[in-house]
Amino acid sequence: MLSADHLRLTSNFGKVTCERTWKWDTLHQPLPDFDLWYVWSGEGHLSRNGEPQEVSKGSCYLFRPGDATLAGLNPQKPLTVTFIHFSIDGIDPAAMPAPYHYIKDTPYFEALLNRFVMTMVDQTSVSTLEASYALTLMLLHLLREETEETRTEKSMIHEVAHYIKETPGEEHTIAALAEKAQLSPRYFSLKFKETMGVSLERYVVQTRIERAEHLLRFNGMTVGEVAEALGYRSIYFFSRQFKQYRGKTPSEVRRM
Repeated sequence: MLSADHLRLTSNFGKVTCERTWKWDTLHQPLPDFDLWYVWSGEGHLSRNGEPQEVSKGSCYLFRPGDATLAGLNPQKPLTVTFIHFSIDGIDPAAMPAPYHYIKDTPYFEALLNRFVMTMVDQTSVSTLEASYALTLMLLHLLREETEETRTEKSMIHEVAHYIKETPGEEHTIAALAEKAQLSPRYFSLKFKETMGVSLERYVVQTRIERAEHLLRFNGMTVGEVAEALGYRSIYFFSRQFKQYRGKTPSEVRRM
């Protein structure tokens, strides 16, 4: 568990409003330590290890040793940022927060940022200890946000899965379902498989086949009626897919 004892502070910290021609290029000299970097205001762009992203108020990075950055800003809206360089000791780097966060509770986080800078300026043993605790609280805040976001994402995935179960005859598309989960289609597909254990495409088909078996066995519907009800354009494709998943043809199941 992350604690203040694991942190080694440095004299490289501060809060600054960047100049209109400011840029940050470490492509040829990657970072030697961790750097907590937070945007108070302004607009800009930042690339971490070749991954570009727009930054504005609430953007927060935790750069790692070896990271390469390339950043610039909108000269009409210069960035105001806090940066805190530090190293760690006695803890696995994998236990640290993820590289990028968007801070929702900005008053709390910004109060800790200000407290860190103010106490570090004092340069006493007590103030350094307080700064370590302030930084620890910020890092724990990032870890807690990650956990909460993960729980929310899983909850949304389960809601979408339930919706698919309720509407097996609908033509479910990745784009429409991803929108329900408030995630990008690519990320939604990855998270769905991670959460449900099967791909979205397979889950949709399994759900249709389960419903088809129920309609065939208990509702007295013909194979053609079931295929049509579940959105199949071809009764032959339906029969082939049904046998692939159940080992029996729809007609065989209907006679059971």
